[in-house]
Amino acid sequence: MYPTLKRKVLIVSPHFPPINAPDHQRVRMSLPYMEEFGWEPHILTVRPDCVQGVQDSILAKTIPSHIPITYTGALPVQQTRRIGMSSLGLRCFPYLLQAGDRLLHQQKFDLVYFSTTIFITMVLGSRWYHRFNIPYILDFQDPWLSDYYKQAQTLPPGGRFKYGFARLQAKLLEPKALSKVAHIISVSPAYPKTLQQRYPHLQPEQFTVLPFGAPEPDFTALSGLNIQQKIFNPNDGKRHWVYVGRGGYDMNLAVRSLFLAIQSHRRQNPEIWQSVQLHFVGTSYAPGNQAVKTIEPIAQELGIADLVREHPHRIPYFEALQVLADSDAIVLIGSDDPDYTASKLYPCILARKPILAIFHYQSSVVDILHRCQAGQAVTFTSQQQPKDLQSSVITQINWLLSINKGFQPNINWSAFQPYTAREMTHKQCAIFDRCVTAAR
Repeated sequence: MYPTLKRKVLIVSPHFPPINAPDHQRVRMSLPYMEEFGWEPHILTVRPDCVQGVQDSILAKTIPSHIPITYTGALPVQQTRRIGMSSLGLRCFPYLLQAGDRLLHQQKFDLVYFSTTIFITMVLGSRWYHRFNIPYILDFQDPWLSDYYKQAQTLPPGGRFKYGFARLQAKLLEPKALSKVAHIISVSPAYPKTLQQRYPHLQPEQFTVLPFGAPEPDFTALSGLNIQQKIFNPNDGKRHWVYVGRGGYDMNLAVRSLFLAIQSHRRQNPEIWQSVQLHFVGTSYAPGNQAVKTIEPIAQELGIADLVREHPHRIPYFEALQVLADSDAIVLIGSDDPDYTASKLYPCILARKPILAIFHYQSSVVDILHRCQAGQAVTFTSQQQPKDLQSSVITQINWLLSINKGFQPNINWSAFQPYTAREMTHKQCAIFDRCVTAAR
């Protein structure tokens, strides 16, 4: 039995439906279950018209209608772009501060929870702790302060100036945000180690590694929505292999390994590849005509451009699920950063399609995939080169080519159960309870 007397949590998530953004996934999937575990959520977010991104009206309908949402404004991006400031965090910060101050003054909240990659907003946790004596939790879905691009000696997304400014901002603000934090939730086991080294006052018991919950209700709803995805025609007789997710330099090792293997296999078996098409969807976060293709140039270089279609723009969430559901196989591409964990794994498993993952051996994706018997993984270390993986990838390509259209893997659903949204929300609310009890 869970308490009938509910505690209230203010959830700060600047991206929120109908905006299609992965960083609200944990919040969106947990909202239907929070009250069952003794918590009443109140969302603090930014108005959709102030946010750059794909909007999905169906996505907004998945939010329980009784949950209160407070929307704030943001400085217009058309004006701030002139001075090189299009970041949502900088544009919305004063509005979130003002709205949060008002809410916490007017209502009794037990906890503040930040679940976002708009990291600058996490500084508000420290402010509200000092002003209202309310504990706060930070959810790190990506690293805030990272040396990845500096160590890799490669051009970061957005260019060196923007990256340098973001790193300076993180160096100044991350210590403040973590100064009085009650607990830190992370999707990767690597983040707690890094943060404890950086901030010795943080104790191991203040960290919990908690992946996103699997969107089972979304797949249940998908069949009745009659979504028509526009990426490919599933009835054209071809085998359509799909990847839905971001691109980037850090994924070059996995992409090149796949394409080199395809190049080699096609030289020996050209007729087989006449019926195969690969689709890479949503590889760029950039809006509009700023989206740049990063996958097709590699395919062009390796002579398999006719097999590869890249759609860099993000598409609506449920259309992306339909792309997975209509596919013949799903390819999962991993980063050479061992800290990277792909939240998109769970929708791929729920799509019940054969999966080929090419991931760093330390990624949690590999362990979950094997545990659930949901697909095959080729693993690599940061020191390996694409040619080192060629033989292993060809073995898995042969497997994908050998199975019949319509094949469904025999997934171990009991092993998958701990990753469901309800189970993850149960663990999340248990953390909330501990933080409030400790603060008394």
